[in-house]
This record gives sequence, structure tokens and C-alpha cells, in this order.
Amino acid sequence: MKESQKTSSMFKANNPFELFAHWLEEAKQNECNDANAMALATCDEKGLPDVRMVLLKAYDERGFVFYSHKTSAKGQELSQNPKAAINFHWKSLRRQIRVRGTTEELERFEVGEYFSSRPRDSQLGAWASQQSSEMKKRSLFEAAIEKARDKFKGIEVPLPPGWTGWRLKPVSIEFWRDRPFRLHDRLLFEYTPETNTWTKRRLYP
Repeated sequence: MKESQKTSSMFKANNPFELFAHWLEEAKQNECNDANAMALATCDEKGLPDVRMVLLKAYDERGFVFYSHKTSAKGQELSQNPKAAINFHWKSLRRQIRVRGTTEELERFEVGEYFSSRPRDSQLGAWASQQSSEMKKRSLFEAAIEKARDKFKGIEVPLPPGWTGWRLKPVSIEFWRDRPFRLHDRLLFEYTPETNTWTKRRLYP
């Protein structure tokens, strides 16, 4: 598809989630690693921003889902301030998507369903890790993994206490495409909860 056609297709979109699905599928075909990787930004109790890479595990028109532990930095920060932002950057496609909104913790059954789909070693690691606390020695972590392996030998690994997931409910989603000479394409969708509708605006680069 020619660049002009791609631009036309981008600005014809009226639903941000349909455009997101299209771009994510193209990223899966072009990115060599983790097309679902996204930067998650939160703020601590002092208002100091924090950002890290996480993996998008699901999405629909309710929002974007990711998982971690409540004791992680992100978990503690989201408990104090549920507002957050995520950013997808696909270098191979020269595109990015910025999303801003508020987060909500997932229902326990949703978290359990996802946890049961994880590789067993990842499940054991979740039990063994004291996420974001100081690790005195790597060997202590490895010993905790082996202890969990013995504890759950022959049975399904249950969902650990504190291990959870969040859904980022977007209030704005911005699509960005690189163009020559920094004359980029930008399309901003904004959500109006009173009418449950999205409006879109084209922005200057």
C-alpha cells in the first residue's frame, strides 16, 4: 500500500480500537520481538513520574489489560493514583500510539484465567518473587523457585496472593505515523462518557 493510501486509511477510521487492531496486527508481522510491548507511565505519591515496559495481554473497547503484582512499583503507584498512560512504539513501522486514562483492577476470576494460561515456570516465579523488594542474593530467589516447585509438584499452580491485573480505560488515544521531514501524521481520538462516543481530530505534527 502506498504512503498516501495508508494516510487516507488512517484518517478515515472512526473507531480507535479498530484502527489499533489493524496497527497491532501489522506490528506482529513486522516487529522482531514483542509487538505487544508498551511503556506504562504512572506517578508515585509525590507526583514523580515512573515508566517501564510491560506487555499488553488483552484489549477490547473497555480498555487495555496488563498484569503484575500489587507490591510492584506500578501496583503501589496505581493504588494511590489510578491515572496512567501507555505508549506503543513500533520502530519497524515508524508508528506509535499514545493512550491516557484511568485504571481499574481486574476481577479475581479474570486474573485467575490468565494466570492459568502462563507457562508453569512463570507461575512458579510469581510465587517465588518478592517483586520490587531488595534481593540480597540471586541464590535466594532461585531457592524460592525450587521451594515453590516442590510445594506444587503434581498439582496446578494456584494464583498467588497479590498477583493481579489492571485495565487502562482510555480517555484519549493518539495515533502517530512518521513522515519525511518531520511532517508527521497525528490523529487524536477523545472519549465522551456522557454519550459513550469518540470524537477525532487531526493534529499538526
